[in-house]
Amino acid sequence: MTSSIPLDEIDLRLLDELQRDASRSNQALAEAVQVSPATSLRRLRRLGEAGVIERTVAVLSPEALGHGLTAIVEITLDVQAAERLAAFEARVVADAGVQQCYRTSGGPDFVLIAQVADMAAYQALVQRLFNADANVRNVRCFFSVQRAKCGLQIALPAADVTAPARPA
Repeated sequence: MTSSIPLDEIDLRLLDELQRDASRSNQALAEAVQVSPATSLRRLRRLGEAGVIERTVAVLSPEALGHGLTAIVEITLDVQAAERLAAFEARVVADAGVQQCYRTSGGPDFVLIAQVADMAAYQALVQRLFNADANVRNVRCFFSVQRAKCGLQIALPAADVTAPARPA
């Protein structure tokens, strides 16, 4: 989704700081961007209302919480009718073991990132999501042996210089 609102340099600096550490107070964010707390709060609200900021979350350590097995799973369905794709997607999105779900093209129908405790927990996930669905034709899984990077940061665009200046 492309943002339909213009983003100036202050917006982009706020977004960059927020991506680095969203746990900071509005006061700390404002100081980092060198604007007033009121300006920071007003802009963050605007960015949230416009859908530029989808949500703010904490990134937890899977290992510290006993979920040390990461599985990257490719799923191919037997029938790709829209309602069958949507039904499968709804089921996997609702499962706590599935961290990410991507509908893909040019290969498998879905790629999932699952985070589970161990192989027994992965087998339970396979049973409830894949084996119980007669429409699942093929499952191919890769297990992570090391996580080199896990992030959600998005490279930010240049400021919209064509937009009229907004008051800070």
